[in-house]
Amino acid sequence: MPIVLLDVGDVIEMKKKHPCGAQAFTVLRVGSDIRIRCNGCGHDVTVPREKLEKNIKKVTHAKGT
Repeated sequence: MPIVLLDVGDVIEMKKKHPCGAQAFTVLRVGSDIRIRCNGCGHDVTVPREKLEKNIKKVTHAKGT
């Protein structure tokens, strides 16, 4: 499986919804672990890159990148 290129500010849509009902998350930090914020409730989550990449449905890149 190819590595998904993510940058800070990108919005990702996940396969499963967050408990608040939102599916969109904003990328806050990139590395071996990726920190994302729910666009619905604002909850921050740090997820291992490998696990996150399996659950990504769509990536919308931030403007200017």
